[in-house]
Amino acid sequence: MPQKLSPISKPSELVASVQEKNLVIVDARAGAGAKERYAAGHLEGALFVDLEKQLANVPADASKGGRHPLPDLTQFAQVLTQLGIGPDTHVVVYDDKNGGNAAARFWWMLKAIGHENVQVLDGGLDAAVKAGFPVSSGEETPATPEKTYEILQWMLPLSDINEVEKVANDADYLVIDVRDKDRFDGKVEPIDLIAGHIPGAANIPFTSNLDANGFFLSPAELKEKYTEALNGRDAQHVIVHCGSGVTACHTLLAMAYAEMEIPKLYVGSWSEWSRTDRPMFTLSKD
Repeated sequence: MPQKLSPISKPSELVASVQEKNLVIVDARAGAGAKERYAAGHLEGALFVDLEKQLANVPADASKGGRHPLPDLTQFAQVLTQLGIGPDTHVVVYDDKNGGNAAARFWWMLKAIGHENVQVLDGGLDAAVKAGFPVSSGEETPATPEKTYEILQWMLPLSDINEVEKVANDADYLVIDVRDKDRFDGKVEPIDLIAGHIPGAANIPFTSNLDANGFFLSPAELKEKYTEALNGRDAQHVIVHCGSGVTACHTLLAMAYAEMEIPKLYVGSWSEWSRTDRPMFTLSKD
């Protein structure tokens, strides 16, 4: 295995590495009936991770941290142990939404604790099946990791609602909203209570990281795209958000794939912001 892995694994690469002793494949699909859909058919050997229960501490009140706040570090260490993931494990994670469901979120969380050998499967579940990866059903049994995780802190940069409010209209900063344009424009809102966006934010939908076939654009194309968007700003002056801190990680993954520094993640995102008394762009008010 290379010293430094690309954050993206091509389906053919996964097929070729299936016998790798230290490989753990993780199915991170989310949404209604995710566990049942996993049980009905998943990549052979893949272990299911639950966005709602394992990759987030879902609060009763989304105005305090949004719909998917990060779990505490002790909880996350327990999740990794349950999945058979130790500090040296090679992890390949996929979902059924081209990494835009929870695969990129799990990737970000692992990177944020210093785990280097983690990749997201390009094209997701369907691409792997088309590449000839075998499919299984039912449950899978994780191995026991050789070493357990001792997680000290999140090491990738995070932002919060107070910083976003402070810098959203500052030209030295860039706040990127990765939701689709209709949600950003306030035309529709299928999940949160209010349609609109944070004033001053720029809309770069995470789906624009993909080509027409649902695969990531090349690193060169992504680098050109985001270098233009950042317009000379340092990564520490860039904050990326979405609805609840999940699909924002897709854009952070795309930037890492382009070998760019990973900007700040605002986990609370629109789900937190829109439940407060802070300024909002909405069609009814503007």
